[in-house]
Amino acid sequence: MAVSVRMNPLLEKELELAAKRRGITKSQFIIDAVERSLGRKNPHELMLALQAEETRGVYAGTPDKRTSDEFSYGINGADAARAFIVRKLKAKHGGGAG
Repeated sequence: MAVSVRMNPLLEKELELAAKRRGITKSQFIIDAVERSLGRKNPHELMLALQAEETRGVYAGTPDKRTSDEFSYGINGADAARAFIVRKLKAKHGGGAG
């Protein structure tokens, strides 16, 4: 359904710039704002849901196929990253120096 909204030119320009910064259309910006206003889209709740997914190591229901050494951080993080890249290259191109 189409909805028409009248606003002063300065507010419309501010809307245009804000939407451009976020990389979305003015319509989508307005829809997001209305959803937040109506309580249908609460940024705080979205953040909590994302943090819960992060804690479980799962994003959007996609299984994570990385091995445990690929989750390594700290001192061994660079070694784990290197090992991951080497495995991927060997799988794609076969053999090679490691």
